[in-house]
Amino acid sequence: MNLRKYLVLLLVTLFAGTGDILLKIGMNQLKPIRFSHLVPDLFAALGNPWVVIGILCLIAFFASYLTALSWADLSYVLPATALGYVLITLLSKVLLHETVSIYRWAGVLLISCGVGWVTRGPALTEHQRDANSARRAAATQPTGAA
Repeated sequence: MNLRKYLVLLLVTLFAGTGDILLKIGMNQLKPIRFSHLVPDLFAALGNPWVVIGILCLIAFFASYLTALSWADLSYVLPATALGYVLITLLSKVLLHETVSIYRWAGVLLISCGVGWVTRGPALTEHQRDANSARRAAATQPTGAA
């Protein structure tokens, strides 16, 4: 896998983790959302700048995620993006001062190992790569002149 693909996966991880943390910071500044006042409470949340920036980060995450899915299998991209859970745990501890138990840290370690194992394999299934190459070759072939 080339550097550009690692960069896309890094962006997916950073945007997802940052967006989630910013949403939490913004929501901590508001009262809990009540189902009986759902619409006004949601509009109040959308007025918080941390929530808005968090949403923008999550939109950037989605764009990065779509980019990654365009060149790799879902079974590769989704586990690789799990590094976002590691980032969220670290940021939750540092920025939100959350208590992270030894069991959560063990889970973070397991996630990190799993991501490492997944990224060592191929990003795209061979038969899919061959089919995509054949489609691209067919699309560039001139059609018969009439």
